[in-house]
Amino acid sequence: MPSIHSLAFIFFLFPLFIFSSLAVDIKNYGAVPDGETDSTEALQKAWTDACETENDGATIEIPEGSYLIGPVMFKGPCKSPNLSIHLAGALLAKEDLNLYKPNWIEFQYINGLNLYGPGKMDGRGGAAWAKNGCRQTDKSDCKTFPMNMVFSFVNNASISGITSIDSKYFHVMVFSCKNITIDSVTVTAPGDSPNTDGIHIAGSENVLVQSSTIGTGDDCISVGDNTVNLNVTGVTCGPGHGISIGSLGRYPNEQDVVGLTVKNCTFNGTLNGVRIKTWQNGPKYLEVRDLVFENITMNDVDTPIAIDQKYCPSRTCPSNLKPSRVKISNVQFNNITGTSAGKTAISIVCSDSFPCDDVQLDNIDLRYNGPGEADATCINVKPKIIGTVNPVDCAS
Repeated sequence: MPSIHSLAFIFFLFPLFIFSSLAVDIKNYGAVPDGETDSTEALQKAWTDACETENDGATIEIPEGSYLIGPVMFKGPCKSPNLSIHLAGALLAKEDLNLYKPNWIEFQYINGLNLYGPGKMDGRGGAAWAKNGCRQTDKSDCKTFPMNMVFSFVNNASISGITSIDSKYFHVMVFSCKNITIDSVTVTAPGDSPNTDGIHIAGSENVLVQSSTIGTGDDCISVGDNTVNLNVTGVTCGPGHGISIGSLGRYPNEQDVVGLTVKNCTFNGTLNGVRIKTWQNGPKYLEVRDLVFENITMNDVDTPIAIDQKYCPSRTCPSNLKPSRVKISNVQFNNITGTSAGKTAISIVCSDSFPCDDVQLDNIDLRYNGPGEADATCINVKPKIIGTVNPVDCAS
């Protein structure tokens, strides 16, 4: 049996490989936490070294303090499996839009990633918003500006405890990813900041968003095409436009959305609550199906429940629009209660050519915050009514 002294000697020689994973501190690469010194190169070099090591579970440490950085690409595949980034400080984006091609912080082609807080990513988007003609009532002059965080072709990842502030465009984009968990994140931007979606998910499978707070100028969570098995639970939304599937049906290469659950969520003063929106004049048939919205509280929400298959926010929409070719089926709205800021608390407007099938309203109680009672609109749909549904118009 080796002596205590020999064990100590072994530990001295091999502490990194036997007892701990590799830790890469960006300050050792020249990053300066003063909020003014450019620390882009330091962060990029730290990633390169962590990605290239064969050590299992390498961690990039971003200590407390504020670090000014321009665009950064965290690109794999990496030799080190299960990479981690511990963001304790704050990353500050540069304001010059000419620097970005196209986004701020991107993660690509990584298998096994853990990005965790409690740090912040500040996109400093105020100056950019003034240059974007995109507004709620007219989408004809939308410009694509840098997003705070983009995850593309990333599998088996966890993003937790991070705060995203004032993105120039979307805060978080999840595209073509599998097995992603977004937990306890905070997204914050003014309610009038244009196109600052909190989390956008598209082309992805098995995504979980939970226990998060999102307040922004557009959708708190937006869902694009080819999304399969998305679960949203314990999210507080407001300000913002709610949780939206779509818009869908505008482009010929879009794919179905299948399997979405939104539950135990709260909406405070949002434009919409839960919404599905599809374009008219769509070039291709596709499906949206197997959706559950349940145990949801609406507080002063303009339209708490919405299906809009006549979506066309631009002034350039032609007058002779053809009906949406998106088929919506097997949708449940269960246990949704609270108050509506608009008189129409339920608006389910389905396609003339492809009416909605198997839409269920179960225990709905939505009260109008103004004079009189709330009402409901149901077009090209005959919802199944279970329990008490208020407003009652769609039940008659």
